[in-house]
Amino acid sequence: MAKNKTAPVTSNKNSVTIDDVEYDINEMTEQQQMLLNHVADLDRKLGAARFNVDQLEVGRRAFFDMLKASLSVEE
Repeated sequence: MAKNKTAPVTSNKNSVTIDDVEYDINEMTEQQQMLLNHVADLDRKLGAARFNVDQLEVGRRAFFDMLKASLSVEE
């Protein structure tokens, strides 16, 4: 599964590192903090979506394998 490349963002409680530059979250404007929260929320949602896609692909593969096995028995 291909992952989109985005600007690396890492954070701890009071700071965030974006493209190897560390920023103090408390010194950000309200708008910057809001944008950071959106990015973090979207990262969580993307991770959950990838997890769900992985489960769906494995489930589909299992059902398809069962279908093929069932069809080969009938032959």
